[in-house]
Amino acid sequence: MPMNDSYTNQTCDVFIYKESARILFPIFYCLIFVISVAGNSLVLWITCQSKQKMNSTTMYLINLAISDTLFTLALPGRITYYIRGFDWPFGDFLCRLTAMIFYSNTYVSIAFMSCISVDRYLAMLHRQRCQRLRKTKVVRGICTLVWVVVLLETSPLLFRSIVEDRPGHRTCMEFSKFDSHKMTYGLLIACVIGFCLPLGLILCSYSKVSCKLYKTAKENPVTNKSGSNSRAKNMILLILLSFMVCFSPYHINIMQFLVRKLYHEPSCEELKTHKISLQHLPRACRRTAAVTHEDQNYTK
Repeated sequence: MPMNDSYTNQTCDVFIYKESARILFPIFYCLIFVISVAGNSLVLWITCQSKQKMNSTTMYLINLAISDTLFTLALPGRITYYIRGFDWPFGDFLCRLTAMIFYSNTYVSIAFMSCISVDRYLAMLHRQRCQRLRKTKVVRGICTLVWVVVLLETSPLLFRSIVEDRPGHRTCMEFSKFDSHKMTYGLLIACVIGFCLPLGLILCSYSKVSCKLYKTAKENPVTNKSGSNSRAKNMILLILLSFMVCFSPYHINIMQFLVRKLYHEPSCEELKTHKISLQHLPRACRRTAAVTHEDQNYTK
């Protein structure tokens, strides 16, 4: 990196809206905290009280709810951080731990939404042929594998300082230092694997399921009267909307910024614009599985 560009990025103050952030962001994160704890706790309680046999979809939903509930552990620190005007008071290790919790939750959630997509696909189009893949023992193994892989992928965050000392405050989890092309390529690959591939999998699975439902309804109109088609379509719509709203804006913004960075070093104004766009994207959007719980019997 040229020396003048490096100096510009180090001295560029991208935190140009501290005062509004002190009010808006804490309110937003407090709402997320209340909704996440209430919604996901309700899902887990209902599931534990249910006398029905545990099936594959239910297990994926439970893990999704657990992931979103654990995410709330990172919220009090972030709320304090924004109230103090982007000033982290809890030390380097807790900043690293918060980052690991945040990104682990993000990609665990993406993974389990992908698992639900594949589970629906198998249940609708290959019920008999792939019944073994939907057995409780196999699903438990898949859930364990998802947690282990994502935690291993995000564990490097614990071994690298992400606290930065700036004039008048100490930032946490801002990730402003992308000095090498190697790191930029690494982040792009991570976005493709962690976001683009699951998105393609969900779109492919649900397009096939939608075609199947359409053909079934056309051949047998009685299915429409039973409400099964309607519930399945609502589930498809819910998963797709949740994925697109919660994950797409953040990842698309990151990827386009990284691609442009490969060709030229961003100016201070570009860094400010990128920072503002990231903060206003729904990166903390969480899904509660309560809405989908009522549809779980459809995939038995």
